[in-house]
Amino acid sequence: MARRIQFSQTGGPEVLDYVGFETDEPGPSEVRVHNRAIGLNFIDVYVRTGLYPVASLPSGLGTEAAGIVDAVGSEVEHLAVGDRVAYAQAPLGAYSDVHIVPADKVVRLPAAVGFDQAAAGMLKGLTVQYLFRQTYRLQGGETILFHAAAGGVGSIACQWAKALGVKLIGTVSTPEKAALAKRNGAWETINYTEENVVERVKELTNGEMCPVVYDSVGKSTWETSLNCLQKRGMMVSFGNASGPVEGVNLAILNQKGSLYVTRPSLAGYADTRERFEAMSEELFSMVASDKVHINVSHRYRLSEAGEAQQALVDRRTTGSTILIP
Repeated sequence: MARRIQFSQTGGPEVLDYVGFETDEPGPSEVRVHNRAIGLNFIDVYVRTGLYPVASLPSGLGTEAAGIVDAVGSEVEHLAVGDRVAYAQAPLGAYSDVHIVPADKVVRLPAAVGFDQAAAGMLKGLTVQYLFRQTYRLQGGETILFHAAAGGVGSIACQWAKALGVKLIGTVSTPEKAALAKRNGAWETINYTEENVVERVKELTNGEMCPVVYDSVGKSTWETSLNCLQKRGMMVSFGNASGPVEGVNLAILNQKGSLYVTRPSLAGYADTRERFEAMSEELFSMVASDKVHINVSHRYRLSEAGEAQQALVDRRTTGSTILIP
């Protein structure tokens, strides 16, 4: 019997149950993946706590994993049993030994990318791809601000920015995280527990500020981020680690210099199989060429999913965390 994580009510890590279940056969346009490694992401916490509501309870959890295809639907032509694959925006339920996924949400893994790397890096790496290559297309030479630069997305962003010739200023909470961000390619770091972020950005940019700020923290950094932008700069809000941004007065964007704001998501960019595969190909190319190294810093058993999530919320993690079935 296969095993998975599910929850019957929203709340803290204690609502997660590790249960057995009978596996189904995939539908005509689906594949069944035997997971070898599962990604852990902040969005999983949002789902568990009810910030992102689920359709019904009990519900599975997780949208990202890597493994081997062990069953294929009758209409699927681009995948076969035995293929090494990864997925990043599947229906909830990736916290499982096996998961049935729409085939258009699954991509083949090149030999140069391992299961652990893919599970740790698909959602985070594809996030950086759309942030840097689509939401605000970096050309090289820009000086940008990226919050939480030592986290899973931030660690990839530091490396990708360096590869593009971009000066990334990363915010961090400890000297250790500053050192990690620097090792990953950050141009400079700001310890927000000891330094004024806006003043340091002003110093580092000689008063010019940044054309774009990437912010996954949310509520606690919203105004700081706006204050770090140049006139007509773009605020990219792509997460809510400190809580959602609420009560926004659009007139502030005018007052601070005709600013732009966007709230993108992976689903909004990888909205077709063709776009998803193209984005994945660019990510895999960055990983295979060693321009981006997926740092898997923490591994937990699938049964320890609650403990792993709490470590993420408590900011006790750096890099990426994966669950092993």
